[in-house]
Amino acid sequence: MAVVLGIPSVRPAPGRAPSTAGRPDTDALVDRFGRVARDLRISVTEKCSLRCTYCMPAEGLPAVAREDLLTPAEIGRLVRLAAQRFGVTDVRLTGGEPLVRPEIVQIVAACRAAAPGASLSMTTNAIGLDRKVGALLAAGLDRVNISLDSVDRAHFAELTRRDRLPAVLRGVRAALAAGLAPVKLNAVLMPETLRGARDLLAFAVAHGCHLRFIEQMPLDADQRWAREHMVTAETLLAELGRDFRLAPLQRDDPASPAEEWLVDDGPQTVGVIASVTRSFCGACDRTRLTAEGTVRACLFGDQETDLRALLRSGADDDALAAAWQVAMWAKPWAHGFDDGAPDPETFAPTLRSMGAIGG
Repeated sequence: MAVVLGIPSVRPAPGRAPSTAGRPDTDALVDRFGRVARDLRISVTEKCSLRCTYCMPAEGLPAVAREDLLTPAEIGRLVRLAAQRFGVTDVRLTGGEPLVRPEIVQIVAACRAAAPGASLSMTTNAIGLDRKVGALLAAGLDRVNISLDSVDRAHFAELTRRDRLPAVLRGVRAALAAGLAPVKLNAVLMPETLRGARDLLAFAVAHGCHLRFIEQMPLDADQRWAREHMVTAETLLAELGRDFRLAPLQRDDPASPAEEWLVDDGPQTVGVIASVTRSFCGACDRTRLTAEGTVRACLFGDQETDLRALLRSGADDDALAAAWQVAMWAKPWAHGFDDGAPDPETFAPTLRSMGAIGG
């Protein structure tokens, strides 16, 4: 089976810029369906220290040239624009694996200086976090989401193609000790992870972490995802219910993708992000920047707008803002559909895999 690596990025064809007809006169990143983006995800690298089967091919992604990555100063400028002009309140750094980017501390510092009042977090596999957590905290990082699919060493190595579980657990402990609360653990829900789900929840409860399971989406580089092989939220809850009492909680924020359950009367909770079977696209408030500096309005939409070229050609903030606003105005309703209600049974594969897009 051919592997789709997702690089180079896709950009709108020349002369076919999205229409802005009907767009209200506002600085906000509004789309045609009235949604406003307040959550910015920034990929800082395509490189990773693991090779998770649902994210990257075994050989990794083709390297992006160092000069093609956004610099810390460029990232800071775009974050300042997002926070001060667009009203973005949440900034998350992703990858690849952000900790392998040599300038990650400088990037965090640039983001904090640009948006002092925003929530600033990072999604990481936690390898090396024990060595960098102090510097990241001092630079302004608020919290971390740690990807962890199993607490069984052999099982972890099978899923990630790397025997690195001890390093990940050192990172988890370091995050907890540093007070990066709440420490959230993310596990991708697949048949391979279901068998260790109860042990993973027991670990999260014992260490005071917030665990969230995410239904697998068709963003794997090998394109082996199939709807009929999915593990649904219902199947997971039945499995967890063998060891734990789960009570559903009210979702306070409709834009939050996680549905949560109280575990054994609390205080710990477990969440399920049912991206496929319980779509939350109607309340999506995200905008994304790839490591090469393109705006991706929708996780499943292949259209991207190149801000790096504008940055490096001397464009002012008004030009950058206009390009970003136009990109978000063209955001589809859901999962590659231009309008109408999403079909949870149908997903068109993207040209980029999750590792190339950023989480």
